[in-house]
Amino acid sequence: MDFLDKLKDKFDDLQTHLGDEPEEVAHHEEEHIHTTTGNRFHSFAPQRTGNSAKWYVDGCSYMWAVSVAIEEARESIWILDWWLSPELYLRRPPSANEDYRVDRMLIAAAERGVKVNIIVYKEVTSVLTLNSDHTKKTLEVHPNIAVFRHPDHMVDGQDLQSQFLSDISKFSLKTFDLAKAPEDGLKSLYGLTGDVVLYWAHHEKLCLVDGNVAFMGGLDLCFGRWDSNSHPIADAHPTDVREGVFPGQDYNNARIYDFSDVSKFDVNKLDRTKSSRMGWSDIAICLSGPLVKDLKAHFVQRWNYVFEEKYNIKNDPRYTRLTLDDTSGGYYQTDGKNTEGGSASISDSRNEPEDESYTGYHFRRRLQQNFYGGGGDSGYNRREDESRYGGSGVSVQLVRSAAKWSNGTDTEHSIVDAYIQIIRDSQHFIYIENQFFITATGDQQHPVKNQIGAAIVERVVRAYQSGEAYRVIVCMPAVPAFAGDLHSDDALGTRAIMEYQYGSICRGEHSIIGAIQKAGIPDAAQYIRFFNLRNYDRLNVNSTMAKVEEDSGVSYGEARREHDDIVGAGYNGEGEGTGATRYQHNQQYEAYEAAGSRREGSKFDTVSGCYMEGGPSIKEVPWSGSHEDEINAFVSEELYIHSKVLIADDRIVICGSANLNDRSQLGYHDSEIAVVIEDSETVDSYMNGQPFRAAKFATQLRRQLFRKHLGLIPFQDWKSPDENFLPINQAQNAYDWGSQSDLAVQDVLSEDFTRLWHETAAVNTEVFVKAFHCVPADNAKTWEEYDEYFGKHFISPDAEGKYTTEEGKYQYGHVVRGEFPGGVEELKEWLDRVRGSLVEMPLRFMEGVDFAKEGMSLNAFTEEIYT
Repeated sequence: MDFLDKLKDKFDDLQTHLGDEPEEVAHHEEEHIHTTTGNRFHSFAPQRTGNSAKWYVDGCSYMWAVSVAIEEARESIWILDWWLSPELYLRRPPSANEDYRVDRMLIAAAERGVKVNIIVYKEVTSVLTLNSDHTKKTLEVHPNIAVFRHPDHMVDGQDLQSQFLSDISKFSLKTFDLAKAPEDGLKSLYGLTGDVVLYWAHHEKLCLVDGNVAFMGGLDLCFGRWDSNSHPIADAHPTDVREGVFPGQDYNNARIYDFSDVSKFDVNKLDRTKSSRMGWSDIAICLSGPLVKDLKAHFVQRWNYVFEEKYNIKNDPRYTRLTLDDTSGGYYQTDGKNTEGGSASISDSRNEPEDESYTGYHFRRRLQQNFYGGGGDSGYNRREDESRYGGSGVSVQLVRSAAKWSNGTDTEHSIVDAYIQIIRDSQHFIYIENQFFITATGDQQHPVKNQIGAAIVERVVRAYQSGEAYRVIVCMPAVPAFAGDLHSDDALGTRAIMEYQYGSICRGEHSIIGAIQKAGIPDAAQYIRFFNLRNYDRLNVNSTMAKVEEDSGVSYGEARREHDDIVGAGYNGEGEGTGATRYQHNQQYEAYEAAGSRREGSKFDTVSGCYMEGGPSIKEVPWSGSHEDEINAFVSEELYIHSKVLIADDRIVICGSANLNDRSQLGYHDSEIAVVIEDSETVDSYMNGQPFRAAKFATQLRRQLFRKHLGLIPFQDWKSPDENFLPINQAQNAYDWGSQSDLAVQDVLSEDFTRLWHETAAVNTEVFVKAFHCVPADNAKTWEEYDEYFGKHFISPDAEGKYTTEEGKYQYGHVVRGEFPGGVEELKEWLDRVRGSLVEMPLRFMEGVDFAKEGMSLNAFTEEIYT
């Protein structure tokens, strides 16, 4: 029987059981072959000194820097992305930067003779709407541009249609349906046979230019990622639509809508006169130096593997193998693979304990000995401070999650190895900022395997037993960025992720906080705290807009859609379908702009500067219109954390694409890359009140992040680039060392900083809970409390973006006006207390219910997807 016949049988079996009740299924591990090398963290790549590194906080400065590098490229551009949007603008506003759209920049580079090679994740269309086919077809209009999509979700690996796919399309692969299916019937779809990869993704974000400069981190070059440090969530401009910053569907709020059809990216369901966007907080870096060789080798390995698997039979001259041009040092071969001395592999059965830093077997055993009645050496290496900084320049090591399916290599999980070792070796604090937080403290939290949580527990308990000052600070999203009311059936996947996160953090004796308390520490909050981000803005839908609409006879929405087509924001030149172009008379747009030019404009199309350093008081910001209209214009949303960073002791940084969950950390699930950065240049600082030498790169990045979250940096003007908008080969990071705001965050362990951080989070939380009844919140511990606090107050837009009218209810994200009998002036008094975006994470939210599994069981298949 060939594979197609076997697959058909399995699929028939799946269809037979789709209506069955979920069954308890045994958890079976497959055998994986894991790499072992002489390199630190078992990485395929060594530590390399003599590098230069630069950080970018948020997409505004990062994407500008990428545009500079692409514009100056002369030989090659290599890109890895989970999602690549050809119509993304790298500089804003689009009307003033028409040439700086991704597709136009890459095509212009190709016309200069630059070879452009791109690998994008090929999504499961039943589940994700990334439309990588649109990316490929839009970009491959020049013979110098080649786009690979991988992996295939079919058996032949050559993009052939089959009845199998036709059958799949007849039922939804959304998580709600998957949760009802038995595990065995789904294995063939899931990829456990090794022939089909359905749910694991290429998640790296990498751009290599001319083989000399590398950009990487958490930011894809796609919709929804561009944002500034102040994170404006309003983008309505009553007198001039050309000031719009987020064209088309780039104005997005994933808590309301997912990207429903990116091939028609300008079809914008989210009405920016009624709903806010969701801000995007992220981190990326730029590198030059010897480390770039390892990134090039990684890309060449991936490219050649995908070429051999899928594209070698295509009759297209642009599809060829890549050659690594620099093999000096003998570490890599010309095909990018390690030489025999550079990498080796061993087989190990998953039924036996393996590398302790991977499954944590020996690590858990030692933790139990030390903290629950044992003793012995903790295994902690207390190296002298100076010995960390051998060599010159910045030491950088590439680590990754890679496997047979993703890279054609044996499984490598050097990212999780780095996390665990760095946490264990930390002496003063660790700061984690990550999109997810799903981890285990032992082997009792099935199906979660990664032992980052165990490392945190071990380090905290050791600090307590030794009387050391030590702190763990974690910032993460309040809610995963998926659309839907948390109480709806469609939100099962969101609730499942949240439940796994709460189980990792604080619920049950095996959670991090539970394990810390079990070890005899009475107050875990003295050592570890969790935080979210949230902000507010004001939709400038005021009387001026109404007057311009009246004068012109054109609505703001009509004018904006024509404008977006004029700047070329439409799909294949069609855009919104208005037919507007820059070379013709465009009646609606021109009529609105003419009427708007006769009205006085406003400096406050966003009020996001009000809670940043040096910004105006919200009480002093003018409004054109009634008090009722103004209070209705205020909106709030979670500020979505998409970063993937760990900073330890202001000396070492892990930054890359890997989330803190099994999908990213195990190696044989999603593919990821990250770098471990240690800077030999140090600066004077303080730690726990004592003089301290901090690594310049680590402390500068950490201080910038903390200051942003606390509102201690100015509003970022996207029209005024500075040194932080440039690649590393043109300028280092600019930073105001010694300023009052810098000194306020320099000592993570000081009482002053602790008070500032916690009080800011507490005040911001109090304001947002009162004004917007945002969820999650600690006063919603059951579904009854949830409905009383949130559900009875709000309505969400329908599939067409329209709000229905229900008496006593407010539009999602808007102010609960009943909380402010004094009207908008009372609201502004409260909002004026907000500084930055830091809020407390509500650890008691829905603690009274099993809110992910209520009325339904998750099977082993869906469990692995969520973790």
